[in-house]
Amino acid sequence: MIRTAYVTIVMVFIALLLLPFQAAGILLNSRLQRIVPNLFHRAACAVIGVRITQIGERTRESPALILSNHASWLDIIVLGAIAPVVFVAKSEVANWPLFGQLAKLQRTVFVERERRHKTGDAARAMGDRLLGGDAVVLFPEGTSSDGIRILPFRSALIGSVHHAIGDSTHHDRVTVQPVSLAYVRYGGVPVGRALRDKVAWYGDVDLIPHLLGVFSSGAVDVTVSWGDPIGYGMTANRKEIARDAENAVRRMTARALRSPAAQPSGTDEAAASTVPAFEQT
Repeated sequence: MIRTAYVTIVMVFIALLLLPFQAAGILLNSRLQRIVPNLFHRAACAVIGVRITQIGERTRESPALILSNHASWLDIIVLGAIAPVVFVAKSEVANWPLFGQLAKLQRTVFVERERRHKTGDAARAMGDRLLGGDAVVLFPEGTSSDGIRILPFRSALIGSVHHAIGDSTHHDRVTVQPVSLAYVRYGGVPVGRALRDKVAWYGDVDLIPHLLGVFSSGAVDVTVSWGDPIGYGMTANRKEIARDAENAVRRMTARALRSPAAQPSGTDEAAASTVPAFEQT
């Protein structure tokens, strides 16, 4: 209980401290709007005890669309700590107390998944972010899973690649990179099926109790595996992009879950594995 209260108070303090800088960054359309969320997520990982091991490297090409599996709300913090990125989320998140405001401040693209005619609007918004220099993270499974299975990747929003290219006079292709998130330890114990629900947030599990449970754990180890980045032009088939990325993420996740021993033993090593906060996308 003491640790949970400590983490909660520190997280709120950090958010309030950085809020004016992020608001100024958005208002002035400056680099701050990318730097501040990165700083927040790095601080969140340090406070919660999330330790990150990276395998492979994130692409430095731009525009870049990152396709990731989705197991937990922790995915946002982990990927946000590694690099300045923009996320795509379901529209309901925008109305969540506190979390919705944080998502908006991070310039999240919201998608109305139940209204198919709105998919084009979301894809165009993603294309705008891509052309503006942001690396965009999409969770193409459309929902979170238990972190072991990889659900089929949906291809509709990958059409943003085509929108980005079609609207650009400077780019004839978009780099697409798959990334895998595998949570391998919880509280220092290897994550098997018995502990999977402790770290994976999916199904009908309430957010707040799950979040507080992670706060109290003291340590979460995650392996982030980067796949091969591939440049796609206007002739690329979005379904083929989704299928290839899904297969890559499935292989990387299975490999990381089989080899949890490669995790760091302390937060200093984890900090060294993340991308410097001021590195540009």
